[in-house]
Amino acid sequence: MKVRIEEVASGLEVPWGIAFLSRGDILVTERPGRVRLVQNGKLQNTVVASVKVAKSGEGGLLGIAVHPDFAQNRFFYLYYTADKNGSRVNRVERWRLSSDRRKASPDRIIIDDIPAAVYHDGGRLRFGPDGMLYIGTGDGRKPNSSQDINSLAGKILRLTPDGQVPQDNPFPNNPVFVTGIRNTQGFDWLNKSTLWVTDHGPSGELGRTGHDKVSIAKVGDNLGWPVIYGCESRKGMVTPSLSWKQAVPPGGAAIYTGNTILEWKGNLIVGTLGSRHLHRVVFDLANPRRVRLHEVYFQNQLGRLREVAMGPDGQLYVTTSNCDGRGECPPQKDKILRITR
Repeated sequence: MKVRIEEVASGLEVPWGIAFLSRGDILVTERPGRVRLVQNGKLQNTVVASVKVAKSGEGGLLGIAVHPDFAQNRFFYLYYTADKNGSRVNRVERWRLSSDRRKASPDRIIIDDIPAAVYHDGGRLRFGPDGMLYIGTGDGRKPNSSQDINSLAGKILRLTPDGQVPQDNPFPNNPVFVTGIRNTQGFDWLNKSTLWVTDHGPSGELGRTGHDKVSIAKVGDNLGWPVIYGCESRKGMVTPSLSWKQAVPPGGAAIYTGNTILEWKGNLIVGTLGSRHLHRVVFDLANPRRVRLHEVYFQNQLGRLREVAMGPDGQLYVTTSNCDGRGECPPQKDKILRITR
């Protein structure tokens, strides 16, 4: 199937997350600690917000999401690595955008003290169809913390937009929603109660390598890390629907909901970093846990792909991550791209 790329913006430094506003505007995070605005198809020179981040490997300014009622309150949310009393932590903070969209100011901390490390910081933020804020975290290089429901590491967390624990969370008075994750940077909803989750496989822990994966998850599910990996099974843990033998590893992920590429509708589209391609996963409609086929697009054409998100225009957007120290940073730096016909 033939699809093509349109450049939306360039000149970015490790654009980690994007969030869509009205009138085609886009907010984008740069990992060194800047929130930028793409307006009228151009990256604006003015920095909307500067966030003081603790620079450490994969940490920094990561995910972004806009409040479901953004048009009324102008709230957006940031996930970033901070220095707290000499220690690094990951936190989610709420900010308010000015009416002219040229600057922003912090409003409140939504959740703090998410374990941080040089690697495995998670960072993806998404509002679900239920209006709740979902937060993907990494294991902070302490694998066993993923199985500890009293740790915020290695989880998908679920909070209200104000940072409260919803009463219908699986563990009482606990933000934890899904456990057993190593380092997720991508998830999306198959339906109101079902998530597709991408996760990084091991890179040497316990003598294991590779086996990044895609799993289906519902409330309270345990995705198994570090007890099982690859396609292993254990009672009470979710066996993945897809596992790559060699390291991919996956960045952002989105279910394609547009009409431009009708063949992709309902499929999970995943950006990959090390393997440098866009991955399409087609599930069996009768059994969503079963993968019917999966395909590779743009192999070694765009470099490292970080964010994948559906825009309100029904188009798929991705960001490159070639200036993150693991790719080849071109003169135009990193880009936001649109995938279309």
